[in-house]
Amino acid sequence: MPAGTSLDALVAKLTAARSGVAAAVNEAVVPRGEWSATLLADGDRVEVLTAVQGG
Repeated sequence: MPAGTSLDALVAKLTAARSGVAAAVNEAVVPRGEWSATLLADGDRVEVLTAVQGG
């Protein structure tokens, strides 16, 4: 993704799930309410996790 892309846009590109998703940038969890205002820079490390249910 190009620098300046919002975390919200990246998560939407990676997963269609709208709930049960968490994201961290450079090892810091970013609250969902801040995703649209969190702009990614070159070299940022992003982790996107989705909850999975099973039995």
